[in-house]
Amino acid sequence: MSETAERANPGRVVGTPVAAVYPELRGKAAVVTGAARGMGARFAAALAARGVDVVGADIDGDAMAVTAKEITAETAGADRPGRVVAARVDVAKAEEHESVAQVALAEFGRLDFWVNNAGVFPFAEVGDITPEQIRTTLAVNVEGVLFGAQAAARHMEPGGAIVNMSSVSAVRVRRGRGAYCSSKAAVAHLTESLAVELGDRGLRVNAIAPGYIDTEMTRWVREDEAALRHALDAVPLHRLGSPEEVVGPLLFLLSDGARYVTGHSIAVDGGSRHV
Repeated sequence: MSETAERANPGRVVGTPVAAVYPELRGKAAVVTGAARGMGARFAAALAARGVDVVGADIDGDAMAVTAKEITAETAGADRPGRVVAARVDVAKAEEHESVAQVALAEFGRLDFWVNNAGVFPFAEVGDITPEQIRTTLAVNVEGVLFGAQAAARHMEPGGAIVNMSSVSAVRVRRGRGAYCSSKAAVAHLTESLAVELGDRGLRVNAIAPGYIDTEMTRWVREDEAALRHALDAVPLHRLGSPEEVVGPLLFLLSDGARYVTGHSIAVDGGSRHV
């Protein structure tokens, strides 16, 4: 193991973080977009393990069906786990969000939570960003959040909660990620706008802003010695975050413990936004 890799977890915390149970979540229903893999799949599994029925939606419908089965098997030993139903969605199309909402209503008879997790992570120096790339990035990362929130708001009762995925990149520039950074800054501000307007309906809207989390999307960091060194130097805790450390804030934001919390972006970044 290289010196840089060894520094990934200096004085590392041993074991998996223990997320709170939040028994009030049991029996409720959620939609999670981009749930076929990565953080979306972790979110769906964590909710199902706590008795939440979940529609996992993804543009790759076949992969989503496989993930739904895997989560069902994974949570089989839990106390009254929630059901996981797979659906296909192109988040850039408003009408497909409504179709996903209808799946939740048909399968579970209710819709309490909506997690706008789907996103893309393009790379291009500013001079090389093409019209197609910026349009696609904004369509998926920003319009997808708006359309998801609109569909959720049409069907949620007061007390419902929406969580969007922003990023530490909303406030910190990364070279080669101009399209991505600008889209996540838009998500952070859109979250505030949604919170203000949907508050009239008794709905809460918040965002999670992860930093360097060890997932498939950030595998390039692990595979590039220089990138890993830079990442660790930019994080005051000097380690990458784990997906489980993002699950905890999600559960909190959906829980009754956060029922007076709306319009916020919770940074899960090891403090990197301050460096």
